[in-house]
Amino acid sequence: MPTPSKIIFLPLILLSCNYGALAFIMPHATRTVISSAMANRSLSSHVGEAARRLSTSSRCSSRWRFDSSLSATTANTASTVSTSTTSEELIPRDILFGNPEYSSPLLSPDGTKLAYLAPSPKGVMNIWIRNLASAITTTEAAAMDNNNGGNNNNTNNNEKKVGDIMITNEPKRAIRSYAWAYDNETILYMNDSDGDENFHLFAVDISSIATTFINSITDNTDENSQSNIDSASASSTTTHPYPVRDLTPGTNIKAQNIITNRYHPHQVLVGTNERNSKIFDMYRIFYKSGEKYLDTINPGDVLGWKVEERSFEIRAATARNPDDSSTTIRIRQTSDVVMSSDDDFQWKDVFHFPYGEEGGLLDFLPDGKTAYLTSSLGRETTALLKVDVTTGETLEELYSNDKCNVGGVTLDKETKEIRALTYNYARTERIFFDKELERDYAFLKTFAPEPNCEIGVPSRSLDETKWVVSYYRSDGPSSYVLYDKPTRTVVPLFVSNPKLLKYKFAHMEDVRIPAHDGLELVAYLTRAVTEGPSPLILLVHGGPWARDYWGFNARAQWFANRGYATLQVNFRGSTGYGKTFLHKGDGQWGVGDMQHDLTSAVKWAIEGGIADKGKICIYGGSYGGYACLAGLTFTPDLYKCGVDIVGPSNIKTLLDSIPPYWASLRNGMLKKIGDVDNDEKFNKKISPLFHVDRITAPLLIGQGANDPRVKQAEADQIAFCMKEKGIPVEYVLYPDEGHGFARPENRIDFQGRVELFLAKHLGGRAEEFVAVEGSTARFPLLEKDEAVVL
Repeated sequence: MPTPSKIIFLPLILLSCNYGALAFIMPHATRTVISSAMANRSLSSHVGEAARRLSTSSRCSSRWRFDSSLSATTANTASTVSTSTTSEELIPRDILFGNPEYSSPLLSPDGTKLAYLAPSPKGVMNIWIRNLASAITTTEAAAMDNNNGGNNNNTNNNEKKVGDIMITNEPKRAIRSYAWAYDNETILYMNDSDGDENFHLFAVDISSIATTFINSITDNTDENSQSNIDSASASSTTTHPYPVRDLTPGTNIKAQNIITNRYHPHQVLVGTNERNSKIFDMYRIFYKSGEKYLDTINPGDVLGWKVEERSFEIRAATARNPDDSSTTIRIRQTSDVVMSSDDDFQWKDVFHFPYGEEGGLLDFLPDGKTAYLTSSLGRETTALLKVDVTTGETLEELYSNDKCNVGGVTLDKETKEIRALTYNYARTERIFFDKELERDYAFLKTFAPEPNCEIGVPSRSLDETKWVVSYYRSDGPSSYVLYDKPTRTVVPLFVSNPKLLKYKFAHMEDVRIPAHDGLELVAYLTRAVTEGPSPLILLVHGGPWARDYWGFNARAQWFANRGYATLQVNFRGSTGYGKTFLHKGDGQWGVGDMQHDLTSAVKWAIEGGIADKGKICIYGGSYGGYACLAGLTFTPDLYKCGVDIVGPSNIKTLLDSIPPYWASLRNGMLKKIGDVDNDEKFNKKISPLFHVDRITAPLLIGQGANDPRVKQAEADQIAFCMKEKGIPVEYVLYPDEGHGFARPENRIDFQGRVELFLAKHLGGRAEEFVAVEGSTARFPLLEKDEAVVL
């Protein structure tokens, strides 16, 4: 039976009323994943932390792959003095936080080639291709069969095959998301410039690759190479190992809402804001020629689109009302006229979600009259429904879970019947509707490196004869195998970061913590390698309309190795646990219950003998950075130190400087945060900048100068205020980064500074800090003319 391949619907393209789109960190909030061998593929131009989770990219099947190792807030470290008594070997920072050797594998639709991300000779993540016909032939001896499955840990086949070819040559900015086109000759990828999030869509023509599968490509990047975006103004076609075309050229243009289609393999639908910086119209583009025409005009309130599969015509739109923040799903009744503000007669408002509800359109069924929808209307969590798209009537409730929302949905490519779905309260759970698929997963589980692994299928060929299978664990790197379904043969592909295999890692535990009002909080605990109570890092996720997940977390493992326990809490306002839990966070920033949940978690760890009361650090990025600042200002006696990465310090100036394409979401943000526009007293109450005098603990700040979400001014203003008041603060600025640190040189540099900072204030172990070649770190507190103060 043909396969499903998964589509990851991230917030700004999901036909949904979830609020992940408002996240200040790389969106990983909305995890409604639809897996289908259907032809349409969607992608948000935001990269990952989604992401994952973006670490979850290894677990979600999708034509589009995200390299989570490079996501916006991927870890931070370093130091020089060791005071811990543990005997475990120090894990080098450059191994934990540098580039993985392999990431984000994707099969070509015809199953003959494997694409993956790996470092170029210059150390920049680029796209590589492997000829699977020759790869399988040369590794037959390593193939595993069902007789040796449970005991075989041989998934480390990491030597690049002779003939693996690097098909892109980005010289500076890593590629973090890409997809195969359905013509099997084109690969699409996205990239921005120095973290500005103005992502462009590029097409790589690999039609000649069959004649060049001989030797791995040699590096031909000269020192003056420009990125595709930098050179796009000169030409939309650039010189690479294979021809690369910028499909969305121009300055200050952002591409998103990308959809491909198996019935129209040479086309792609792309949303860009070139006509109006605040909204995204949909354009139809032909890969080979670059021909582009306007397909659908955004009337001004649409956030995402859905197509009808056979015709590859836009059939549904999700609109957000900027006044009341309600969400409406419109269904196009005809498909012969381009949508615009004056042809609304084509469109009918069918599904309506008032503010506070969750849900979204997943996919149309073959009859074109019915579809799958998730909805929290009339219930606490989202249920999976079959609905009539002409009347809005619910025809059948297919699945619901009392504790958490529906997660990923796997559909049959042809019939659109449900084959499996997932939900995740603390760990990923999978429910099968298809017995054959259930048998496949049971068979693949016998090859897991350890029983506690979670299994994912990042990619399948269209005929479902070949699968890429991932084994995801909390105490080691992910591993990948190639599954040939007709022969039930499993061939090892690679381990994402084999250098980590020699080190011992801690298990991540999922725990339940009672909040101050009795609300149950799901959290993840990674214990230090030392015995007894240890210093604790409270690692706060971004969003805040996102959540933490179980799995390998480089920061948590790094902390454990240095002698610190790590606690990650899904505080109220986190996504996935139903609408009441989500909206219990409304108006609760800083001095409210969202922060109180973090305080409750720290006290739980102290009372449980996990944490040393006098050695607690609060650490986070984006909203997590804000929570760090709030913790140091509003509960100063609780924390010994703090690390803030791209966190806002003044909520009013944060919202006044959001990207133009977030304008329609602004009122929704005010509903969730509070009316800082009209209530100056409230803004000052929740903004750490106005309470700097209360900070007593040392603070380390990391910021990207090109951050479009949390501007550099947010870091500058609190850093300089603290300095002027004589409060200990360190501030590192990276001029070629945005909302987090994507370049490995900068990640490793900042990690080193964090590790030194933690060792000084908490007393953990530390690797020697050496300046990282290629890092662009600057120090605004020592260069006052560089500051941007609002």
